[in-house]
Amino acid sequence: MKDIIIIGAGAAGITAAIYAARANMDFEIISKDVGGLTLWSPDIENYTGFHDLSGMELVEKFREHMEQHDIDVKEDEVEKVEKKDSNFIVKTKKGEEFDTRSVIVASGSSPRKLDVPGADKLEGKGLAYCATCDGPLFSGKDVAVIGGGNSALSSAETLLNIAEKIYIININDELTGTDKERIDKVTKDEKVEVINKADVKEIIGDDLVKGLKYEKDGEEKTIDVEGVFVEIGHIRNIDMVKELVDLNKNNEIKVDKSCSTSQEGIFAAGDITDMPGKQTIIAAGDGSRALLSAFSYVSKKR
Repeated sequence: MKDIIIIGAGAAGITAAIYAARANMDFEIISKDVGGLTLWSPDIENYTGFHDLSGMELVEKFREHMEQHDIDVKEDEVEKVEKKDSNFIVKTKKGEEFDTRSVIVASGSSPRKLDVPGADKLEGKGLAYCATCDGPLFSGKDVAVIGGGNSALSSAETLLNIAEKIYIININDELTGTDKERIDKVTKDEKVEVINKADVKEIIGDDLVKGLKYEKDGEEKTIDVEGVFVEIGHIRNIDMVKELVDLNKNNEIKVDKSCSTSQEGIFAAGDITDMPGKQTIIAAGDGSRALLSAFSYVSKKR
């Protein structure tokens, strides 16, 4: 019987694991990757102690910290958490099962997929969901970024020193990002063209992306691009516990100030919760708070 199973290895899950190791708890941390969405951030300037580094560099720091405590992330995906008396059974995609006294859900979110003709077929063939990961493949080429929020602007900024031309295809009347400094930097660059009130209708290409179609003011238009970066929001990864905990209208897990959910013994941290401020540093703080709450809970059960 484990004391705790931590689902997810982003900033929240890793922080919870470090706290669990320091508390000498019997635990597992399970995730298909390490770093979560932090890994995709081109630059992070507001994480205390690290004023200027990329998401990849920060995740490497996370890895180093885990290594100091001999923490190994089990590479798997949790498919379901079931209640068993006063404890839980955690079932993974690879067929493993863990009995545990408590669970911290820190599974973060995944990019919302573009649902138009050609998008599925051309994913990985010019259509991508991570400019930090795939941007360098489009050096000197014309590309489009779909979206108008902070993530879209961050992707466009990443591409400024890579692409020849950048179209920002935004369905809203204006860009909705909150980082005004980044908006100014991106929109004032001569290689950037912002197309507002534009609804993407199709990604064009056979084996590789060749362009996209969009509708603006009732008129359908086509632009030639070789890369398309999709930044239209994220979906919370909560399916494994959605039958056990209360969710809000945005499909976020409801938590109190101790990161406790409606189900005793299940805690949640990071982007999947209804706590405001989806930031790496906030997720890390949530992870520590969730583990401290879980430690208190497990200590009372022993």
